[in-house]
Amino acid sequence: MRIPWARSARRLGCAVVTGLALAATVPGTAAAAPAGRLPESYVSMSGHDAPGPATHDRIHVLKVGSARARQVLVLLPGQFGAAGSFGPLARELAARLPGTQVWAVDRREQNLSDLRGFRRSPDRAADHYLGGHYRAQTPRTVPYVGDWGLGVQLADLRRVVLAARDGGRRQVVLGGHSWGATTALAYAGWDFAGQPGYRDLSGLVLIDGGVHDAFAGEGYVYRLTTDQADDRLGKIAAGEIFDESLTMGRTETFAILQQLAGRYAQAAPDQPSTLAAHLPDRLRPPAQVTNEGLVKWLYVTHPLVPDMSLNPDYTSTATFAGALSGPVPSMLEWYWPSRLSLDLEAADPFDDTPVARRLGLRLWHTRGMDVPLYSFQSGLTHGTANTAARWVAAHSRITEATYAGNDAMTHLDPLFASPEKNTFLTTVTPFLSRLSER
Repeated sequence: MRIPWARSARRLGCAVVTGLALAATVPGTAAAAPAGRLPESYVSMSGHDAPGPATHDRIHVLKVGSARARQVLVLLPGQFGAAGSFGPLARELAARLPGTQVWAVDRREQNLSDLRGFRRSPDRAADHYLGGHYRAQTPRTVPYVGDWGLGVQLADLRRVVLAARDGGRRQVVLGGHSWGATTALAYAGWDFAGQPGYRDLSGLVLIDGGVHDAFAGEGYVYRLTTDQADDRLGKIAAGEIFDESLTMGRTETFAILQQLAGRYAQAAPDQPSTLAAHLPDRLRPPAQVTNEGLVKWLYVTHPLVPDMSLNPDYTSTATFAGALSGPVPSMLEWYWPSRLSLDLEAADPFDDTPVARRLGLRLWHTRGMDVPLYSFQSGLTHGTANTAARWVAAHSRITEATYAGNDAMTHLDPLFASPEKNTFLTTVTPFLSRLSER
C-alpha cells in the first residue's frame, strides 16, 4: 500500500481505541508448517545500528519454501503493510518454483506494535484492544523514530539481502509492492560504502509501484523542493514522527480495527458482527452484517480509498480475511515513520537531486543498474506504473525488462487473488523461473 491521502482518513475523526504507552513487543518465531506443506518460519534477524534502543535493531522475515533453494525472492510491503500481506502469494510462488524461497520482510517499526492480544479468541482480543488494555507508542516514548528514514530502512534491508545471498551461494531477486517497489529500486541505486546495491541482486520485481511518477495516474506526483523538505524535517523534529495517514483517533487505531475484523471473519464468518458498532461512522455499515460481510463492506462494497480495495472477481473475502487476521506476522504496521514518507517522496525522481543530497539519500548508482526488471501494474495508476518502469530501464543499463498488468485488478489483488485468476502470479512466475536457471 501507498497511502498519502492523510486528510481523508483524518476527517473520520473518531477516537475508537484508547490505551497506555506501549513497550516494544518483538514477535516470536512461528512454528514450521505441518508435514506435507512447504517449510515456513518467521524469524528475527539483527538489523543495522540506528537511533533508539538496541532492542529495536531487529527485523523479522517470513520465510516460505526450501532453505536449499538457489534463488531467494525478497519482498517488501508498501506503506502500512507488513510481512503477512505476502503470505498467500509467497506460498503459491514457492510451490510453483521449487528452486525459489520467498522472504517477506517486516521493517523495524513492526517491533513497536503490541500484537500479543491477537493470539487470543476474537472476543478476548476485542476486549483487550477496544478496552485499552494494550500499550501504544507516542512521540514521547519513541522520539528516535523521527530518524528512521530510508537510509535506516535500506541498511536493515541489506542485512536481509546479504543473509539471503549466503556468501554468494544463492542469488537474490528483490521486489516490493507499492512503496515497497520504490524501496526496492532505491536499494538497487543506493551506494553502500562504495558498493552499488544492484550488485547484490540478480533481478527486480515491481508490484504496482516504483519511481519517477509511477503513481501519477492515481494523482500523486512528487516534486519536493529543498524548502519543502526542510519544512517537513522541522515538523518531524518538533514531534510529528508518525505518518498520520490512517489516524482515526490514534495512530494505531485503523490497523487494530482491521486486524480484529479479520480475526472475527476467520473464526466465525457467518456470525453477526459485533465489531461493526465500534467502527467510525464513515466506516460503519448501514445495516447488520456478518463477520465476513464486514470485511467485504470495508474492502469491496465501501472501501476507504482505492488503494485498499478488492475486486471480488479476483480475490475472495475469506482469503483476504485470513491474511488480515494474523496474528503474527501481521498484515499491517501500526506505525509508519514520517521521515520514511519524506525520503521516499524525495527519491521519486530517482537521481542525485539537491533534495536527495539535503536528506542524505545516496542514490548515486541509478544509471548503472544492469539487472533484469519485471513490472506489474493494476488499474489503480491507469498505466503510469509500467510507464515509469520503462523510464527506469531507458535511463539505466537494464536491457532485459518484462511489463505486465491487468486493469481490472485492484492495488491489493496481486497479493491475494485466486491463483488461477492472478495475472501477476502467472506472469512473474516465468520471469523468476528464467532467472533461477541462470
